[in-house]
Amino acid sequence: MKAKVLVARATFPDVLERLQQQFDVDSNQEDHIFSPEELQRRMQGKDAVVVTASEKLTAEVIAAHPQLKAICNVAVGYNNIDVAAATQAGVMVTNTPDVLNETTADYAWTLLMANARRVSESEHYLRAGKWKHWRFDQFLGADVHGTTLGILGMGRIGQAVARRSMGFDMQVIYHNRSHLAPELEARANNARHVSKEELLRNADHLVLVLPYSAETHHIIGAAELALMKPTATLVNIARGGIVDDEALVDALREGRIASAGLDVFENEPALHPGFLTLPNVVLTPHIGSGSEKTRRAMADCASANLVAALSGQRPPNLVNPTVKERNHA
Repeated sequence: MKAKVLVARATFPDVLERLQQQFDVDSNQEDHIFSPEELQRRMQGKDAVVVTASEKLTAEVIAAHPQLKAICNVAVGYNNIDVAAATQAGVMVTNTPDVLNETTADYAWTLLMANARRVSESEHYLRAGKWKHWRFDQFLGADVHGTTLGILGMGRIGQAVARRSMGFDMQVIYHNRSHLAPELEARANNARHVSKEELLRNADHLVLVLPYSAETHHIIGAAELALMKPTATLVNIARGGIVDDEALVDALREGRIASAGLDVFENEPALHPGFLTLPNVVLTPHIGSGSEKTRRAMADCASANLVAALSGQRPPNLVNPTVKERNHA
C-alpha cells in the first residue's frame, strides 16, 4: 500500500505527477489556504505533509496525528513548525536550504536599489499623470556606490548579498551571533564584524537576513531605528516579526530613516495599514525567492526530502537529526 501524503499548497504539475507515481497524494492545486480545522481534517491518515509557511504545525496539530512520519517544509525557515514537538513525537522535519540563496540575494538588491533611487515613488508619480516637466531636484535619491552596506544576519544569503556589493565599491559591515571565518569574510567583500549598535549607526543601507525566532522577534524596533541615520534605507527579505512594523511605519512617516523595502510582514498576508499611506516604502508580497528556476529547485528539494523520509532513509535536509535515531531505536 502506498504511503499517504498531503501536499498543502499548489505546486508544479510535473512535480506533483512524480509524487503521485510513488504515493497516494491528496493535493491542493486550487491553492486554497487551509484554516486550522481544514488542515487537521486533511492531515487525517497521512504519513507525511508538504507545507509552506502558511501552514502552522503546532504541537497540538502534531499530537493529533500519531501516524505522521515527516513534515517537509518548502522554505528555508521553519518557524511555522513546532520542531521540538515534532522531534518528541518522532516526526522528521525538513526544509529547503541553499537552493534559493542567490535568487534571494538578487532580490535584496532589487529592493535596496529601488529604495535608494525612489523607483516605486517616482513610478507612482508618473502613472498618476503628475509628471509635466523635468526638474533638476526631482526625486533625488541616495547613492549606492561608495556607501556602507550593513547586513544583520550573515548566513549564506547574507554572504551572497555582500558579494554583490563588490561592483559598487562598498564597505561591508555585519553583525551575527559569531564571526565568519576570515576566508569567508574576504569572499564577502572583506566584510567586517561589528556590534549591533555600530551596524545600525554606520550602515547607509541595512539588509536584514536572519531567521525568525523568539530571540529575533522585533530585533529592529523603535530603539534600533532611532540609532540609524536619517538618510539610511532598510531592507527586510527575511521574515515578518523581525521588524516591529508599527515602529517602522512611525520612523518612515517622521523621516527618521529615509526609506524601506519590505518583502515580508508581521501577520502576512495582512500588513500594517500605515505602510499603504507612505510614499517612501517599497512593498512586495514575499517573492524574494520567486524565480521559476528557484521555486522549481525548492519543490524538487522538498520532494527529495519526502521520498527519503518515507523510504526509511535520512532526508538530505533534516532539521531535527535526533529524530531519525529515535525512529530506529
